[in-house]
Amino acid sequence: MKLRKSAAIAATVAALALTATACGGDDGDDKGSSGGKKITIGIKFDQPGIGQKTPDGKYEGFDVDVASYVAKELGYATGDIQWKEAKSADRETMLQRGDVDFIAASYSINDERAAKVDFAGPYLLAHQDVLIRADDSSIKAPADLNNKKLCSVTGSTSAQNVKDKLAPKAQLQEYGGYSECLTGVENKAIDALTTDDSILAGYASQADFKGKFKLGGFKMTNENYGIGVKKGSDLKGKINTALEKMVKDGSWDKAVKKNFGPAGYKNEPAPKIGNVVK
Repeated sequence: MKLRKSAAIAATVAALALTATACGGDDGDDKGSSGGKKITIGIKFDQPGIGQKTPDGKYEGFDVDVASYVAKELGYATGDIQWKEAKSADRETMLQRGDVDFIAASYSINDERAAKVDFAGPYLLAHQDVLIRADDSSIKAPADLNNKKLCSVTGSTSAQNVKDKLAPKAQLQEYGGYSECLTGVENKAIDALTTDDSILAGYASQADFKGKFKLGGFKMTNENYGIGVKKGSDLKGKINTALEKMVKDGSWDKAVKKNFGPAGYKNEPAPKIGNVVK
């Protein structure tokens, strides 16, 4: 009797194991080829057109589209992505600690940062520019910013760069956020807002601002946006392969037009991987 009971128990356990295995397989298919594993990606939460967390909890912007494409090429479905806010001052630390797998957050490649983290890309060549009112014909060159009220966010070096190198008589104004600067430009309390042209285009493309602003097109600096990974990570090569595919199949162009098009942003062609323009 004991032998029969043992055999019955063994059969029951085997059946349960088969059932569990089948269920597990179904879950993996639902979550994509990553088998249910997650990938954590750092983006900006407060830059419309670049990386933004919307009031309804969604994520959108050019960096989000690029990061989502890369994640898919790495074997992750949309539901496998965990988005994490990557503020400018925290990006290197987040990568070094392993808080994120990679960061796509208007992350300009420079020597100081490259000493701490590795970069895939670049995937976008942006430039420092100014945003002015659409009906303002008085600012046609950087020198025209002399005696003008020039706004940027607190802690940014963009406005100071203009004053130091291009328009020494510019009247610098620091506001808490880009949206405040935009409101100031709209209300004529401010003459121009300066930062990366991609960021400016993202803000100007918002429904509330369409047709109200234009970019100067001054290209005052080169900003090579890269995807940051932990130093020595093998993700760098895989991400570069994904970025090359994104350009080749036309997805890169579609993402640019979708996120920056309404502002009339004249973007540079997709940069070649490893070609950092000084």
